[in-house]
Amino acid sequence: MNTRNPNTATRTPLALAGLPLACLLVIMSGCATVKPVERGDNPNFVAVMPPMPVPPEHNNGAIYQPTAVQGLFADYKARQVGDVLTVLLAERTQATKSATTSTSKESNVNMANPTILGRPVTHNGRPLLNTEISGSRDFDGQGNASQSNRLDGSITVMVAEVLPNGNLVVQGEKWLKINQGEEYIRLRGIVRPVDIRADNTILSTQVASAQVAYGGRGALADSNSQGWLTRFFNSPVWPF
Repeated sequence: MNTRNPNTATRTPLALAGLPLACLLVIMSGCATVKPVERGDNPNFVAVMPPMPVPPEHNNGAIYQPTAVQGLFADYKARQVGDVLTVLLAERTQATKSATTSTSKESNVNMANPTILGRPVTHNGRPLLNTEISGSRDFDGQGNASQSNRLDGSITVMVAEVLPNGNLVVQGEKWLKINQGEEYIRLRGIVRPVDIRADNTILSTQVASAQVAYGGRGALADSNSQGWLTRFFNSPVWPF
């Protein structure tokens, strides 16, 4: 007994016909998804709290109190987890590249009509094997690229980790709300304590493995970004 649903045959072609459209919508929705930058959404740039120290015993009968003492000759530069450090941004990069290529090649082949038994090979008085070939190829290419970047300012970060050799892993971010948008600066890297100045500052050019990010969100940032359909046509999935 055949229990096949008669409506199955009518629904299957429609489902197959809608499959390419569904795939296209999925691809376009994937191209349209842009995750906005939020405060503290990246653990590599969030503030790091120092470990909670064990409070020393408080002695009410002594003049010296270890909980409130401050050394006269102590160095207050960043050196422990949770200490702050000001990084002076002085990033300037400039790259220029130029390439020019030119090639040329010419070929000529000329073979006279041969003679057999003292007579040329002809047909109705026309030579048959007289051959002449010539070719010429030229190529000219030129390319130029130039890029420059500059970032000035400052950002105060925190020590996230003290490496075994004494170097400090620092990280932090700064957000500024300006008119219709918010601007942020993020920094992460490794600094040497010897490079830290007396005023607890260091140049960004002295930060090893530096990761510096500058961007924003809001109306101004949205107006400078491409729409989801433009990103789709510029994506690698577009075959043309």
